[in-house]
Amino acid sequence: MLLIVGALFGAFWRIWGLIREASGKGEQAQTDLAAHKLHVAEHYVSKQGHREATDQVMEAIGAVKTAVEGTNLRIDRMWESHGKPAPRARQ
Repeated sequence: MLLIVGALFGAFWRIWGLIREASGKGEQAQTDLAAHKLHVAEHYVSKQGHREATDQVMEAIGAVKTAVEGTNLRIDRMWESHGKPAPRARQ
């Protein structure tokens, strides 16, 4: 009987030690998680900031597209004017 009680007490004591060890690791994990969250907040952009930057880039691309289309129209007009013979003055 004493042997069984001793074995149960030893098992309990072992489990209790594992629980303490795990709780210590949990505190370390929380500290690591807090440090990671701080790093992300300092070095990465928010969704709103990303959206604003994307909108600015898209507006710039639209402006470039408009400029290229205008250039294409001017080139087309230039070719059209060169394709027609110049009117000759009558003498």
